[in-house]
Amino acid sequence: MRRITSTVAMMAGVTLLAAACSGGGGSTSAEESPSSSAAAEPSASESAPPVRGDEELVIWTDALKLDAVRAVADQFAEDNGITVGVQAIVNTRTDFITANAAGNGPDVVVGAHDWIGQLVQNGAIDPLQLSAADLGGYAENAIQAVTYDGQIYGLPYGVEALGLYCNKAYAPDTYASLDDVIAAGQAAVDAGQVETSLNVAQGDVGDAYHMQPILTSMGGYLFGQNPDGTYNPEDLGLASPGGLAAAQKIFDLGEQGSNVLRRSISGDNSIALFAEGRAACLISGPWALADVREGLGEDGYTLQPIPGFAGQQPAQPFLGAQAFYVAANGQNKTFAQEFVTNGVNNAEGMTTMYELANLPPALTEVRQSIAADNPDFEVFAQAADNGNPMPAVPAMAEVWAPLGQAYSAIIGGADPASTMQQAQDTIAAAIAAS
Repeated sequence: MRRITSTVAMMAGVTLLAAACSGGGGSTSAEESPSSSAAAEPSASESAPPVRGDEELVIWTDALKLDAVRAVADQFAEDNGITVGVQAIVNTRTDFITANAAGNGPDVVVGAHDWIGQLVQNGAIDPLQLSAADLGGYAENAIQAVTYDGQIYGLPYGVEALGLYCNKAYAPDTYASLDDVIAAGQAAVDAGQVETSLNVAQGDVGDAYHMQPILTSMGGYLFGQNPDGTYNPEDLGLASPGGLAAAQKIFDLGEQGSNVLRRSISGDNSIALFAEGRAACLISGPWALADVREGLGEDGYTLQPIPGFAGQQPAQPFLGAQAFYVAANGQNKTFAQEFVTNGVNNAEGMTTMYELANLPPALTEVRQSIAADNPDFEVFAQAADNGNPMPAVPAMAEVWAPLGQAYSAIIGGADPASTMQQAQDTIAAAIAAS
């Protein structure tokens, strides 16, 4: 007799803000991306460890993805005559690593691609039994995001990147440069219509994730890339000429300059202020759509990929991919590989993930099918096409806090060149010591 089960193991915990977005970023809150690792997971010490269900195939995810994963898993269970349990775990990544090492974790885990370096380092996930050629129907940079040391570890179902929202009442156009965006917003500020021209979440501890488009447009970068596109943590570009130009631009836009970038704007209020009509424009991701539509109406805003500064390079936000992974010590790895490589890896499964997890699809076929009905998601998919995958290397853990703090200090008036150089030196030393 077939039995399809879904369980929710919601562990009590205290949400702590990370010094990182999608692994870092500092000021990110629950208002920000619900599907990335932008906010830190609760400390394992704050909650009881989850207990693996007794089903034949057990999948761990977070509560926000639960309905989507459960729908796909239930179909797989019915098709294969097995029992499947889907559990929502609060601190998914850390509890998964611990449980997997003890042999009582899930068979499949769902999460952000920038977990991969840490998961591989801890021997927690297996490569998929799929090649890049097998996944030719997916966005190329989504596959790049889930590839580590030349092997594919995750099946991506959704992508996300930052875009530019503007309130049509105050900044009604789409814009060719960030200079034009700021000018339009400033005109609304000067007229007393809004409080801020462009909201970029930073806060007192900074947010390197949201600052990435500004860094890249001015020619800066975090890690250099090897010829094969992988990141080189030994090549830091924060104090490169482009990185220092970005630092100066941030200073000029900061509280001692034009006051566009403000430490009072953080992940706690950046979206809300825009949705309430108190900011002309906003840099944020697809997770802001519901609040923006509710506050400004379906036709009250424009959305476009973030432009670069006039005469400078294109702005490149980070690409984030959400994916399915096979646990290295799962109790039923055969079912796990079958579920990920066949049960989810099809248009029907990916459409279900899109409809219930509410992210731009990674599978091109599904993306094309929904483009006309959800043009906003197509904009974010285009932004992801233009972005660089969030580095999944373990060295990213050493980046977020010092870089975010440097950005916040520069916004507040610290010397841009020396502050950026100090951030690079701190990051380089931490990487060397790790």
